[in-house]
Amino acid sequence: MNAPPYHLMQQLERSFDALMQALEALAERYEQQSPPTWQLLPGDAAPSQWMRTALLDVWHQDGQDGRETRNYLGIVAADETLLDAVRNVNEAKDAFHANLQTIKHTAPKSLSDAKAQLTRRHPDVQGVLNKEGLARLHLKQCWRHLPIADADVAKVRFAWYQSGRSIKRITVSEAEQKLLQLDSEAPHIRVQLRRLADIPSSEPLAQVQPQAPLMRANLFFSHPLADGHTRRALNVAMPLFVPSAQGILPDIKAPSAQPHATRTRAVRRDEKIEPDVFLPSLRVFRYR
Repeated sequence: MNAPPYHLMQQLERSFDALMQALEALAERYEQQSPPTWQLLPGDAAPSQWMRTALLDVWHQDGQDGRETRNYLGIVAADETLLDAVRNVNEAKDAFHANLQTIKHTAPKSLSDAKAQLTRRHPDVQGVLNKEGLARLHLKQCWRHLPIADADVAKVRFAWYQSGRSIKRITVSEAEQKLLQLDSEAPHIRVQLRRLADIPSSEPLAQVQPQAPLMRANLFFSHPLADGHTRRALNVAMPLFVPSAQGILPDIKAPSAQPHATRTRAVRRDEKIEPDVFLPSLRVFRYR
């Protein structure tokens, strides 16, 4: 493997150490205060152990899809000292992310080696890897922010959002090349190549990637914000920290523990993509 430039690796190591220290400081602050906490799936663990697990879960598990992240859904009534600790964590996450991006753009082939070096810096890494069967650093879980509400919250309404998808426009030529890379001799690929040949080469196509269900928290503030807003929606995957000097949780409407098996929202009338997939092997659709 190619080693990253020494000065970049030093910066990355320092930012990783700072992140681990900030996470540990927040976990300790939470344990000392034991603030009111609501969890979607409380389980058998004490809130302090649940929070520590959520904060320090930055490793891939064996067999885990690299695109997937584990969620820890809950709400914490936080005073200003706890919120400061949360902000420190988010700043450390941003610094770590920025250093990783620098290595990615200046020495992309060395990124995997940088990750391997980082896993040896956390004091508990080797024991965790051996005991839990964890494999490697999960970058998305490292730098995802801990959400903080803008002001005192009167109530929170959770809901699963299942209609998310990413849409990438591709050309007929690009789709053809992608199909040929699969297996040009396979019957189902030949069928799709013939479909492409029957449409104009200038026609744009849409490659659609469904996204995993997201939890959305709708926050209703106790008083209007400076911009006049009285509510805000956030996508949350980590504990939500709401300011509360009195240590009181807002009124919470809990969602189902798991998203519905099927789509619940109606298809929009202005949908621009055909409902039937055009090239199944690539998840490519035609525009209406």
